[in-house]
Amino acid sequence: MKKMWLSLGLVSLLAVPAFAQDKEADRVENSGKVIKEILNAPDSIPQSVLDKADCVVVLPSVLKFAFIFGGSYGRGVMTCRGGKTFHGRWGAPTMIALGGGSAGLQIGGNATDFVLLLMSPRSATSILKSKVKLGGDATAAAGPVGRTASAETDVTLRAEILSYSRARGLFAGISLAGSTLRGDNGANKNLYGKDVSAQDIVFNKAEPVPDCAKELLATLQKASPVNKSKN
Repeated sequence: MKKMWLSLGLVSLLAVPAFAQDKEADRVENSGKVIKEILNAPDSIPQSVLDKADCVVVLPSVLKFAFIFGGSYGRGVMTCRGGKTFHGRWGAPTMIALGGGSAGLQIGGNATDFVLLLMSPRSATSILKSKVKLGGDATAAAGPVGRTASAETDVTLRAEILSYSRARGLFAGISLAGSTLRGDNGANKNLYGKDVSAQDIVFNKAEPVPDCAKELLATLQKASPVNKSKN
């Protein structure tokens, strides 16, 4: 009987890391599906805006809760163009967490997909090093929508982070001011099976691209193979 309990305990210990890895892999796969669907939509992120993004954050099914105070919480992935100046190919993802909220009476709750474009090296490196408050530590704005919309508007020129949302089939720019973005190194450990920092993944190519991220990267590489920003 004692041996049986020891065996069951060992199985349980082995199952926990495998479950955690599968959970993060599913999140990466879902992020790939979200960005593919959004970029294939006729009224989507402007090409000129996407082409100037250093990194893309995808947060599938962010839960927006509401009871006196509204808020949001979600986890997703961030992938950046390679190299110190973000002008290489899209690279292996690092896990990201979103948190924060806004005061005000709200009713109900729903899950929403968010896509954030990091338009400056400063915003990208800040998130990789520590948490960033949108609208505080980094200027943020609702992104313009429409394939032919210009990236040369006052809003897009000033903002370091442009944010979008998709809920119930509707895609639009949305302000996430007040929310925070941070690297999730615990989730990175689950995904890659060892301790690895967000900075090492992005800047030092510490990990190869996992199979679960191939659709995500292939979609972005096809949609925007070259960084056309002047950074």
